[in-house]
This record gives sequence, structure tokens and C-alpha cells, in this order.
Amino acid sequence: MTRIKRGYIARRRRTKMRFFVSGFRGAHSKVTQTIIQQRIRALFSAHRDRGRKKRDFRRLWITRINAAIRAESVSYRYSTLTHNLYRKQLLLNRKILAQIAILNRNCLYMISKAIY
Repeated sequence: MTRIKRGYIARRRRTKMRFFVSGFRGAHSKVTQTIIQQRIRALFSAHRDRGRKKRDFRRLWITRINAAIRAESVSYRYSTLTHNLYRKQLLLNRKILAQIAILNRNCLYMISKAIY
């Protein structure tokens, strides 16, 4: 029986995977089976942490707003501010409020005084 040469499709697939893990150390970038496992793990972590990043930024914004509001007066809280914002139908999201708290505190104080 004549010898059949293997095609290039499997090698091309493995080469593509090697480009993905080129920065990994040791067997994680050399051994095909380990490459597959590390690629799955990396993609899973990336997917999980995209949601975590949103959560972390939201917490950061809330902390910044709360700190700026409490610096003005002791009795005022973040939850009261957001409640009053929704009650007055002012559409300012947490990201914008946090930027105002950092860059222009007087503007945040004026907003809080106007809605309180």
C-alpha cells in the first residue's frame, strides 16, 4: 500500500493556537494539549472579567460620589442623592456624576443643593 502524506489542516489549526498562547511560559506555549487547556482557561477568564470590570467601575464611581457628597455635609448620603435625582427626573448616570465629583466639586454641590 502506498504512503499517504498527512495534510496541512491540523498543523495550520495548531499553529493558529500557538499564536494565541505565544506569550505564555513553559509547556503552556509548547505542548499542544496544554495549549488547548490554557486557551480555554484564558478565554473563560476574559469572558468572566469583562462583567467583573463593569461591576468594579460601578463600585468605584459610587465610592467617589459618596465621598464627595459626605465631604460637603455629614447627613447627606449617596442613596439619598440618587433617590432625589430620580425623583427630579435628572438623567445623570454614575460615571458622569463621578467625573463631576473629581473635576468640579462645586458643580456637584450645586446639583445636590438644587435637588434636595
